[in-house]
Amino acid sequence: MEAPPKPKYVMLSDDHHQASLRPPPYRRNVPRYHSKANGGGGGGVGCCLKCICCCYCFIFFLIFALFGLGYFLFYYYNPQVPSYKVSDFSVHAFNVKSDFSLYTEFIVIVKADNPNANIGFVYGKDSSVSVMYSKSELCSGQIPNFRQPSKNVTDISILLSGNSEFGSGLQEALMQNRHSGKIPLLVKVKVPVTVVIGSLSLKKVNVFVNCSLVVDKLSPNKKVEILSSNYTYGASL
Repeated sequence: MEAPPKPKYVMLSDDHHQASLRPPPYRRNVPRYHSKANGGGGGGVGCCLKCICCCYCFIFFLIFALFGLGYFLFYYYNPQVPSYKVSDFSVHAFNVKSDFSLYTEFIVIVKADNPNANIGFVYGKDSSVSVMYSKSELCSGQIPNFRQPSKNVTDISILLSGNSEFGSGLQEALMQNRHSGKIPLLVKVKVPVTVVIGSLSLKKVNVFVNCSLVVDKLSPNKKVEILSSNYTYGASL
C-alpha cells in the first residue's frame, strides 16, 4: 500500500502560535551624530577665516597708503641736509698769564646754508660752541636762537671767551705751533634744531658739528687765515 500524501500545510500548536505572535524585544534607538564639516560648526570657521583675511587686507592697504604718502611728501619737499662752514675766525684777546692760565676771546662766524625750498629750521636755546686745543678747552659760547627760512644763507656770529688752566707744557707746544704758522684747533658745536614744514613744527633734534681747523696765527686784532678745515656731522633725538 502507498503512504498517504503529506499535507501542504503544517498545523501549529497553540503554544507555538503564541510564541510566534510575541512582539520582538525592545530596541533602543541609537542617536545619530552629524559631522561638523557638513553641519553648523563649519560656518564659524569660515567666518573667522574671512575676518582674518579682511584684517590682513586692511593692514596691507594701510602700509601701502603710508608708503605712498611718504613717497609723495619726500618727492614734493625733496629734503636736503643743511651745510655749515666756518667762514671767518678772528682773535680779540690771547693773554698768557703768569700763573700759566690763558684768557682767550675769539669770534667765529659760521655760514649756515639751507638749500630746501619748502623746509625751514629753528635754532633753539641750550646750544654750545667751544674751541679746543690739544683736548683742552680754550673758550666757549652759544649760538643765538633764530629761525632760518627756506632757501637762505645766514652768517652766524658767535662770541667765545674763557679762562683755561694751561700748563707750561701746553703753552710751550702752542708757542711752537704759533712760530710754525700752523695751529690746529677743534671747533665743537651742539645746537638743538627744529625742522619746520610750512606751519608744522616737527620733533626737535640735536645737531653736532665738529670742525678741525688749522690757522696760521692767534694774534689779537690780526687777520687769521684758515689754512685747512675738515667737518664731521651727527644728530640725535
